[in-house]
Amino acid sequence: MARLDKERELKLLPIRETAAIKQIKALGHTIISNSTTDIKFLFKGNVITYFYYSGWASGKGIKDGRGLQQLLIQIK
Repeated sequence: MARLDKERELKLLPIRETAAIKQIKALGHTIISNSTTDIKFLFKGNVITYFYYSGWASGKGIKDGRGLQQLLIQIK
């Protein structure tokens, strides 16, 4: 399914990307990949993927879900 508001997505992606990278690095996790849509980092030896626009996080070792704050709570 295509995004409904592509202009809004283009406007928000850089803001959400910067915030996610800053906060994940602040917790001491190693970022292994950074693309225009998502970030991949290591948590307890497992790769976690976080999608900026949707806020979806997934990977072994965490409970899949939506929202950067929920992800940060899990990886502290």
